[in-house]
Amino acid sequence: MAVRATASRFPIDSDALEASGLPWGLTVTPFASKDESGIGPAYGSNGHLLPRCEHCYAYFNTYCELDQWAWTCSLCGTLNGLPSDAIARYSYPHDSIPEMSSSFVDLELPLDGSEQEMTQARPVYLAAIDLSSSEEFLELTKSALLAALEALSPGSLFGLATFSHKIGLYDVQGPIPVVKNVFIPPDAERKLPLELEDAMPLLQFLAPVETCKDRIAAALETLRPITSWERSSGAAQGIDGVLMGGRGFGTAMEALFNYLGSEFGNTFALARVFAFISGPPDYGRGQLDTSRYGEQYASKRVDADRALLPEQTPFYKDLATIAVESGVCVDLFAVTNEYTDLASLKFVSIESGGSLFLYSSTDDSTLPQDMFRMLNRPYAFNCVLRLRTSTEFKPLHSLTIYPCMQYGHFFPDPQYENLQHIICCDSYATYAYDFDFANNTGFSRHSREPPVVQIAFQYTVVVPPEGLQNSELPSSNRGKHLLQRRLRIRTMQFETAQNINETYDSVDPEVVLSLLVHKVILVSLEDGVREGRALLHDWLVILTAQYNDAYNLVQYKKGNKSMSSQIDITFSQCPQLEPLPRLVFALLRNPLLRFHEEGVHPDYRIYLQCLFSVLEPSSLHCGIYPSLVSYSTPDKQAYPRHSLSRAALITSGSPIFFLDAYTTLIVFYTSTADPSLPFPPPQDCLLRKNINMVKQGRSITPKLMFIREGKDDATAFENYLIEEQDVDGSGFASARGFVSFLDDVSQSVAEYMK
Repeated sequence: MAVRATASRFPIDSDALEASGLPWGLTVTPFASKDESGIGPAYGSNGHLLPRCEHCYAYFNTYCELDQWAWTCSLCGTLNGLPSDAIARYSYPHDSIPEMSSSFVDLELPLDGSEQEMTQARPVYLAAIDLSSSEEFLELTKSALLAALEALSPGSLFGLATFSHKIGLYDVQGPIPVVKNVFIPPDAERKLPLELEDAMPLLQFLAPVETCKDRIAAALETLRPITSWERSSGAAQGIDGVLMGGRGFGTAMEALFNYLGSEFGNTFALARVFAFISGPPDYGRGQLDTSRYGEQYASKRVDADRALLPEQTPFYKDLATIAVESGVCVDLFAVTNEYTDLASLKFVSIESGGSLFLYSSTDDSTLPQDMFRMLNRPYAFNCVLRLRTSTEFKPLHSLTIYPCMQYGHFFPDPQYENLQHIICCDSYATYAYDFDFANNTGFSRHSREPPVVQIAFQYTVVVPPEGLQNSELPSSNRGKHLLQRRLRIRTMQFETAQNINETYDSVDPEVVLSLLVHKVILVSLEDGVREGRALLHDWLVILTAQYNDAYNLVQYKKGNKSMSSQIDITFSQCPQLEPLPRLVFALLRNPLLRFHEEGVHPDYRIYLQCLFSVLEPSSLHCGIYPSLVSYSTPDKQAYPRHSLSRAALITSGSPIFFLDAYTTLIVFYTSTADPSLPFPPPQDCLLRKNINMVKQGRSITPKLMFIREGKDDATAFENYLIEEQDVDGSGFASARGFVSFLDDVSQSVAEYMK
């Protein structure tokens, strides 16, 4: 569990918080195997026996004062009696007791009633493939699923389904694959004429991977796009006989969720559905009107940057509810460059605990690698996240972009405050909170009780047979996947800043950026992109003004009576704040907040919202302001970081640059590079090793490009040199750029300070 705060020293009270101009909060990556320093938890069992505070319900931890018969809560100060079993346990040496030896623990819990009743917990996977597509789309999907089959553990069950104007169910347990089709009614009101269970029993449809892998692969080879004749005969006829389409995605998903739900809690605890779609649903239930994309500029009364952000139908939110009730988590893979309205479709994945992927082309898509990578990492489900604080402050908001969203998005418990539910998460999923003071008093300057944060994370994992101690299992359960419920707790103490300088000197700019990104996305969804940009600009102006006020006050107290009229726009006296103007400029230049007039596709904007809102701070920093490293040779690094400008390239004199933009990696050889330097870099060189290290640490597979200036098209690389681009204009290089942006901010600060 990695936790990072906006500042390691907390503001002393609400006045100090307001004077700083900074957001106050933290990010948490609960299923990360180690903390932010690379240290793992102390593991143990009997988590249900861990003492809890009678007043605030916090868990006992290493910061609590312990007597022979009682303990004092480190969060609220309540004196609690120790139960007899804890008294006996804590009489042993502390090193043998996880909660006594570490403030970061991971303890096994007994399963609850429903989980205990499960006779087995086999991993279940279902692929739903769009046949209203192209040969290229199907070839890419086949490659991805073949990669997925290699990543699935023995004992997994796999089902193959297709959708168009009909749903196809594949039986691969016989000698040859057999498909049974159920036709989808064309209108949104009518349901399927036949239940899928009646067409093919579910346990006949779900095939064991270890014995049927070759037959699943053979079934994939039989997939073909539906022909125009099939489309015209199966699809609906609209007004004047116009064809209404043949991609019945909504009806197919609803039917498949209900189909799987019959075995939820018996065969499986969580089923994962991989939905591959090549365009917008235009048939059956959940049809989407894509004409609004072309009409967004037609009316001057509608903000074009706001028109395409809201969903146009609640159908897919309701569909996600059905998925959750059926024990289904949906990962949506959209491979298309046409407008598909991901603003509506995203909910079926993110609200069911899955993730959203977008690929604009089949040519250089990383879909197969992403599938393999996703299935190779562990995941937790049925999770509960609870953040508690000491009494002086409280969580103000959990910064979730949607009412219920996984991968950085969670939904609040309707009954308990500050309790969040997470359907499913992996070791990369990151969540954000911001804080406020509980009263006007704040923290006492003379108190010996520091601010404390405790984060508790309950989760369930499926443990494969090889991960269990067979000697501890009844013979009926040996060789089976079983559920394991665990409790992970992290308790942290923070210091308080006695003045604003201590606050500024302890800032973590990457965490500040994370909270800013969450806030501007929320504002963009509610009020449009322009409002999100305005919020970001105003925040930087206020921060700069507060910083200059604080600096001038310090100078005055030192006896320097001549106050400088020059505004320090670059935070030259505070290294921790120096990156923030560049980060804000880069965020304004990012497609997340750029205007539609610059060619930002609305589906790509939605994809970035979903991606950026789940990244841990360092990864988000990379996605907003890419790192640029120079090399004198493929085996020798020259400088670890450059600004994103053409001037930086010229002045450095280095022949090779490596740019990391999180989703894209570019190796760029300048026109002045010695022709004897090997291109592309050899596999055993330092540069390649660094590239591979970066790729291994990513939640998605970055696209790798090699470019030689003067011989290859360098546009992809030059587009990242944002510091010479106009922050509000066309995006083309101009005399404006970052320097001009600072001038504009400086003028706004001067007006604000007046």
